[in-house]
Amino acid sequence: MRPLGAAEVRARLDELDHPARRSLGQNFVADPGVVRRIAAAAGVGPDTPVLEVGPGLGSLTIALAERGARVLAVEQDETFAATLVPWLTDHGVAPGRVEVVTGDVTRVDVADELDRRSDWGAGWVVVANLPYNVAVPILLGLLERVDAVGSLVVMVQSEVADRLVATPGGRTIGVPTIKVGWYARARRLFGVDAAVFVPRPRVASAVVEIVRRPPPEADRSVAFELVDRAYGQRRKMLRSTIGDRVDPAGFAAAAVAPTARPEELGVADWARLADVVTGRTS
Repeated sequence: MRPLGAAEVRARLDELDHPARRSLGQNFVADPGVVRRIAAAAGVGPDTPVLEVGPGLGSLTIALAERGARVLAVEQDETFAATLVPWLTDHGVAPGRVEVVTGDVTRVDVADELDRRSDWGAGWVVVANLPYNVAVPILLGLLERVDAVGSLVVMVQSEVADRLVATPGGRTIGVPTIKVGWYARARRLFGVDAAVFVPRPRVASAVVEIVRRPPPEADRSVAFELVDRAYGQRRKMLRSTIGDRVDPAGFAAAAVAPTARPEELGVADWARLADVVTGRTS
């Protein structure tokens, strides 16, 4: 069996009597070459444990199974969740290669689900076509709470991809850049045209690789509070937005100019500011 093309996606939706739901961000990749490229970019091979978020009709799942991966899929749509494994098995995916958990990945205890499958091995990889409207919360939730995940290769809205991989001083850097960057490094792999989706979205997509790294030792909650406050008024200088938490001596200790604006700072800068606030530096 090969991943689904456009005609096959439409036929499967008709078979299920289940039109795509915009509320769940359901845009299905209808190009076998694209899902195979994503699976290859993730570096999965025989028996790699993969967490797939939102498998939908299972086209990316098939591409992962073709490479020998074992896939745990978390699917919120009950119709897709209930029918995915039997349909894949009927079409050539070996039994036991794919398991499905029904639920919203932001509410499922993913860490527990992976722990209960410890016999699948270590080094879990997340591979997913993420819904545009919740991509960043999903990524942050996995990075914050699921230590077993070492890397992620995900397709997101192109604009979100730009933010995830932005660097200080650029126009696209923002809150997602810093919060995801707290846990991992991100790089853009390739763009994906809207024409490969059914239904076709209004925006282009991109595939991003996110690889976990040790986070700063600073207090994350304090750092994120400072980030949120500063970016809430991103055109203002830091002394105007977080000056009540960081005095002039604190800015000096953190080696951050009080006249800087948030887009000029990287993760390490926010970590030093958090250290000042919590008293880890003098």
